Amino acid sequence: MPVIVFCSNVSGSREIKTKQNKIFHVLDGKKIAYETVDISEDSKKKDLMRNLAKNSTALPPQICNGNNYCGDYDAFDNAVEEGILEKFLKL
Repeated sequence: MPVIVFCSNVSGSREIKTKQNKIFHVLDGKKIAYETVDISEDSKKKDLMRNLAKNSTALPPQICNGNNYCGDYDAFDNAVEEGILEKFLKL
């Protein structure tokens, strides 16, 4: 299953953009393949992200492996710091 990063390309939040960019930078640096899903393109994509996260107010970025929810940015960042990114991503 592919790693999926739910993001927003039109977010007005600098914090969200910074978090998304850090995720992309880390995944690219570790050569981990991923797909991006831009929730700003279609409300169904935002609904899917929130359903997978089991959080009706979840904001991007959110990370899944296929339909298996991995976590949000904070969980991702913690996994990187602890050296367990592959386990977090369910690879």
